[in-house]
Amino acid sequence: MDIQKRNAQIANSYYNLGLEKAKMRDLSGAAQSLKDSLHFNKYQTDARNLLGLIYYESGEVSDALVQWVISLNLQPEKNLADHYLDEIQRKPGQLEIESQNIKTFNQALWHAQNGSDDLAIMQLARVVQAKPHFVKAHLLLALLYMGREDYTKAGRSLYKILQIDKSNPKALYYMSIVKQNTGRAEAEKKRMAKAFSHRQMQDDDVIMPPTYKENTGLSTVLHIVIGLVIGVAAFFFLVLPANEKALNEKHNQEMIPYLQKLNNASQQYETLKNQYDELDESAAKVQAQLDELVNGNTSVMVQYQSLIGVLQAYRAGDMITAAKSFADADFSLITDEAVQAIVSDVRADMTANVYQVLVTRGTELWNAGNTSEAMEYYQASLKIKPDNPEAMFYVGRLYQIAGDTDNANAMFDQVVGNYPDSDYASRAQNARGY
Repeated sequence: MDIQKRNAQIANSYYNLGLEKAKMRDLSGAAQSLKDSLHFNKYQTDARNLLGLIYYESGEVSDALVQWVISLNLQPEKNLADHYLDEIQRKPGQLEIESQNIKTFNQALWHAQNGSDDLAIMQLARVVQAKPHFVKAHLLLALLYMGREDYTKAGRSLYKILQIDKSNPKALYYMSIVKQNTGRAEAEKKRMAKAFSHRQMQDDDVIMPPTYKENTGLSTVLHIVIGLVIGVAAFFFLVLPANEKALNEKHNQEMIPYLQKLNNASQQYETLKNQYDELDESAAKVQAQLDELVNGNTSVMVQYQSLIGVLQAYRAGDMITAAKSFADADFSLITDEAVQAIVSDVRADMTANVYQVLVTRGTELWNAGNTSEAMEYYQASLKIKPDNPEAMFYVGRLYQIAGDTDNANAMFDQVVGNYPDSDYASRAQNARGY
């Protein structure tokens, strides 16, 4: 068996395992299995699409978009990723809503790491109300409640996380702390001990019957008197000291949970302090990333949306729309190597072939009398391929017609100086007047 076939089989096995875990709401485990599947076969689009769905279910919309864009590029036809992307684009303002939720989460994170827990909790409450499946927001909200020792509310937030992702490691760890401080852990331990403490009678167990002896009336009275004497003596010498000892032991037992709570509170303080220290260290990085993610029209989400529009126009055969959208777009904030490879392939095709359709469209608009739109198409073509003397000449002529002599002469001089052997050099000289 060759290596490629073996890797494909391993990738399919990991995908099937991830699918089963996802069906059981084990999203963390499913995500790891799907990542393992893609490690062995990056062209496994089913695994990539499912991983995107898991990210979307957990509130990580940008990560979901990355997976679906890559999947659509690897398999342009009959791909569910196209449907998922259409669903997001079809909802009015969906990406803006997601951006606003992330921005609010970022502000809450900043307030939390600067000691303004009340403001952070208020903002996080709005985020989880608008986006109930935002796991990171629920986690931070639970952590803040735990810092205020409001373990009941923290437990509610953690319970919601475990409904979304029942194996989330941080939620499980925080829930164990909450249970210790609310008495749930001890109650569950006692229930388990009680459930397994009863012993059923076995077949070979023997019940010893009491011996029978016929007594007379005198012996019965004598036995009663002796029993009373022994009972009174036992009460004074055995029961009273035992009761006193039992009371002391009960008092000691009552003190043990309080001592344990004090010890647990000290440990939890250290744990929470470490958590806050980690937030302090990562705050600057998170701030920069989220600023890039939500910064208006130049956000990462908008750039992904622009790329999706270009690819869909490509698939539809609408080269004019594809080229115009590509010329007007900015992909500088996309850092994923696979997506940047897609952008590079599109740019290479635009530079080699498609840029000319913009020039042709500009000329059609000019002939129809629409010089302003014609200028836009010529300039868009120059954004894709700056060394096109034809587009330069037409831009110069439109400047000249509009009375902008300085810009017109600048364009003509570039054509004559940089492309003297082109067909447009002499035309530029004539238009320039020398």
